[in-house]
Amino acid sequence: MLLDSTSKTQTEDANVTRTFWRYTIPAVVAMMVNGLYQIVDGIFIGHYLGAQGLAAVNLAWPIIGIIIGFGVLVGMGSGSLLSIYRGADDNTNTQQLISTSFWLIAMLTVFVITILVLFGPTLLEIQGASGELLHSSLDYLQILNWGAGVTIAAGALPLLLRNNGKPEIATALLIVGALCNIVLDYFMIVELRWQLLGAALATLISQGIVALGALYFLLNSCGENKPRGALNLSLIFEIFKQGAAGLVMFLYFGFIIALHNKQLLIFASEVEVAAFAVVGYLGVIYYFIAEGVASGVQPPISYYFGAGLYQRIRTMFKLALKVSLGFGVVMVTVFYLFPTYVLGLFSEDLALLNAAERGLQLHLSTLFLDGFIFLTSMYFVAVGKGGKALAISLGNMLVQLPFLYVLPFWFGVDGVWLAVPISNITLTVIIIPLLWRDLYQLKHADMEATSGDKQCA
Repeated sequence: MLLDSTSKTQTEDANVTRTFWRYTIPAVVAMMVNGLYQIVDGIFIGHYLGAQGLAAVNLAWPIIGIIIGFGVLVGMGSGSLLSIYRGADDNTNTQQLISTSFWLIAMLTVFVITILVLFGPTLLEIQGASGELLHSSLDYLQILNWGAGVTIAAGALPLLLRNNGKPEIATALLIVGALCNIVLDYFMIVELRWQLLGAALATLISQGIVALGALYFLLNSCGENKPRGALNLSLIFEIFKQGAAGLVMFLYFGFIIALHNKQLLIFASEVEVAAFAVVGYLGVIYYFIAEGVASGVQPPISYYFGAGLYQRIRTMFKLALKVSLGFGVVMVTVFYLFPTYVLGLFSEDLALLNAAERGLQLHLSTLFLDGFIFLTSMYFVAVGKGGKALAISLGNMLVQLPFLYVLPFWFGVDGVWLAVPISNITLTVIIIPLLWRDLYQLKHADMEATSGDKQCA
């Protein structure tokens, strides 16, 4: 009997592992490819437009993050609900959910364009942008402002397609989009010399290709669950509840980048802002790996939760944690051992490279803890506890504020670079007990379910 139980556990673990890699590999590839939009822009801008170009894009990025965040809100919120409904064979809610998601994308597009047209320049000025730097940022931003609906759809629809059982197609679309972005960046920045305007157009056209492709395949993959019905207000509430952590995460990135930009312009110069942009491009490589792992485990964890398979949730989370932390440690090691090689991808300006090397070693020293924070937040989204995920995302933002304000007065520019790693350590210490308690409750629920099955037998 014990042998049968052990064999069953090993079989279940093997199934969970296969499921993990089936969803995680496409998700990581998709996120990495998605990150190429930013990294390729950074490489072209750094080499052809210099430090001012990099600084201008970094000042615009907090605003762009708001647009991306609304796409993630819809995609993450609707995606997690879609997996739960599919796990419970709830076809009616599946149809209404997809239809409501389309309505929500349209509504958010109108809202975002209105807000950014009215307040976009002000948001740049708040960060300290002025003169030629402000003008350059506006050139880059204005195209993406008017194309906000494309950016939102490109963020939301691939996540819905993935959670509808088509992760490979979603990944393929993002790869096509990234390749188009590389070609268009070269054509518009190098050949046509449209500078930052060309970089923005290349990004927007590539996102449009991804959005249209995802919409086509999503509608064709729905089968009998074609989107039907009008806007469902109760589902909008659930989407916001489940996806709010994703929005807050991007708002957090944007807010923290904006504060870093302002502090660097106060305590240093435009060159330090450009260096921060380069360090950010390198950090994005790991962020997208960690987010890919987190996003990859969300659909199966939500499915297991809907089906009451709690032991599989714990097994998958532990595997995801090992992969995410492992990648982070490797990347921090590479950044410390080979800073010249990785920074040289973006510029040959010695002043910029020296500032970026110092920032790289300080700012990204606890990079792997970001992976732990992302994964924990996504776990709570996957099991229907969006409130806890939102609390972690908000905490991530709030914890950094005092460090980012106080440390520069003590350590100068180094204090700006140190704010993130110190706050990562602080937040990790806070959320570990919260996560442990929830996983323990899952273990207890699984034991009760197993005991009940034995009694019935």
